[in-house]
Amino acid sequence: MTAHTADPGDWQARWQELVKSLVRVHTPAGEEQLIDWLTQPNGPRTLAFVNAHAMNAAAVSPAFFESLTAADLLVRDGSGMAILLRLLNQSPGLNLNGTDLIPKILRRCSGGPIALFGTQDPHLTRAREVVTTRIAPGVPCIAANGFLDTARYVRLAAAHRPAVIVLGMGVPRQEEVAVALRSAIGFSCLIICGGAIIDFLGKKTSRAPSWVRRAGLEWLFRLALEPRRLFKRYVIGNPLFVARALRLAAQSSRHERGAAA
Repeated sequence: MTAHTADPGDWQARWQELVKSLVRVHTPAGEEQLIDWLTQPNGPRTLAFVNAHAMNAAAVSPAFFESLTAADLLVRDGSGMAILLRLLNQSPGLNLNGTDLIPKILRRCSGGPIALFGTQDPHLTRAREVVTTRIAPGVPCIAANGFLDTARYVRLAAAHRPAVIVLGMGVPRQEEVAVALRSAIGFSCLIICGGAIIDFLGKKTSRAPSWVRRAGLEWLFRLALEPRRLFKRYVIGNPLFVARALRLAAQSSRHERGAAA
């Protein structure tokens, strides 16, 4: 579990702790090693993705910060985090967004079924079909919608003993469920806070073209598709994230100058 000492009343301390906790890889070979480690857990293990939206949520919610930093592994997701890390004079590494990384993990799945906990039908059923026919053919897959009580997910996990559980409930619910699952199950399992991955697999939401993703503008594509739902997250959230990033970078620069003096 990731250790942290941030003052729960100080968003800058929470951001600094999240930046410090990020695991970054810089080469495709490093990504392969990371996937190997994730798919061979020696107990319940959790993976969470840190993007601009998660950072904004952690800035205003100490409880979400606690749930997020309870993950065994935090990775950098999205161009916003790359901007923040560069402002802090740190290398961002590869963009390990969940929509690309999670299918790679599921293709390596062995030793038990896959569980998809999130979204709702018909998208959940479609996502399960994609997993069982294209991503991990021959691997059993169980599915449950994302609006159940946490205890139901714990019982399902105990009954089916999945090798991988993908949570697609959004922030902060999926991180809360991940904490509960990790503490309740007693077998080796990778628990992934997957965001919109089940919606993508179930064709509820379309992915941006590859050139848009390479340009770091997938958020703009998603905003165009769902302006009402994503207005607060992107139109309000992105400028707020940048303002906070600039403030944190300025604070870090002052500390560095003070230490040098």
